[in-house]
Amino acid sequence: MEDILSSLSTYGYIILFLYSFGGGMVAIIAAGVLSYAGKMDLSASIAVAACANIIGSSFLFYMGRYNKKALMPYIRDHRRKLALSHILMKKYGDKIIFIQKFIYGLKTLVPMTIGLTKYPQVKFHILNTISAIVWAVVLGIGSFMTGDILMRIAAYFSENTFLAPLILLSIIGLIWFYFQTATKKKN
Repeated sequence: MEDILSSLSTYGYIILFLYSFGGGMVAIIAAGVLSYAGKMDLSASIAVAACANIIGSSFLFYMGRYNKKALMPYIRDHRRKLALSHILMKKYGDKIIFIQKFIYGLKTLVPMTIGLTKYPQVKFHILNTISAIVWAVVLGIGSFMTGDILMRIAAYFSENTFLAPLILLSIIGLIWFYFQTATKKKN
């Protein structure tokens, strides 16, 4: 356990950057808990996560904007999810850029979908930057403030290792079920 905490405090910011680049929430939550434990710095963790998230979402936006033809074979199987994110964009407008930061499964599709449209680049980057900062601050400070509770939960799951996969599979199943029903063809 001591070795794991040592390596996390050494390589934690690199891991946090790479994971937040893809929009992952788990890394910033873990960084908040490690900051609570004194192994990482909360301000640096929030800054790293926000910067990585801004760069990652911008990358996805530009992938959609300038590589449509190269991108289409990879997203062909996700056409209905792309349509859902396009509908959400029309329904919620600019707010979807903020909302998508907190919803698993939409974090990668929404910036790409926005890139496929004629949405103004400058407006996207301003809203994306504000959203990424709010995302990192909310999750970082939230996990720091609940660090004691989260550490107790982690200790409980380390003692009862069979529960974590069950809960994880349940969450994945619920997300899958949501996307299946939300993107289902209506006859």
